[in-house]
Amino acid sequence: MPFGKKPIGFKWVYKIKRKADGSIERYKAHLVAKGYTQLQGVDYSETFSPVVKLTMVRLVLALATAKNWFLLQLEVNNTFLHGDLIEDVYMMVPPGFQTPKEGLVCKLQKSLYGLKQASRQWNVKLIVALLFGGYHQSSSDHSMFVKTQDKLIMWMT
Repeated sequence: MPFGKKPIGFKWVYKIKRKADGSIERYKAHLVAKGYTQLQGVDYSETFSPVVKLTMVRLVLALATAKNWFLLQLEVNNTFLHGDLIEDVYMMVPPGFQTPKEGLVCKLQKSLYGLKQASRQWNVKLIVALLFGGYHQSSSDHSMFVKTQDKLIMWMT
């Protein structure tokens, strides 16, 4: 552990996923960081992440209705786990994990649920991918991206 740094804690969140008939489909477990112990300027610097404005959603729905457009919706699972961390964030080792010597910690390279900067880091990664894919970011709503080829494609974060 580097001098002057303090590892953040974590907790396990368990959930039972059920089928429509109520029977158990599977068990899920999430490792969630205790981000409330993070210190600004030490563990993170920025947390802002743009969110689509309700007026923009209404506008797109109105346009789609008026022009008889076909709409699709996409949900990305595990989004916060894909963001790359810029800051050095250290977390305590989960129990049951074997370490070669006592006192070691985990240095996080990717975001975890619960980290203060998790949504921002995911958004940064998404924006880079959309821009690389030929989308253009709207100047009036930074959470909307437009791509025009044979058809109009919009992406709202």
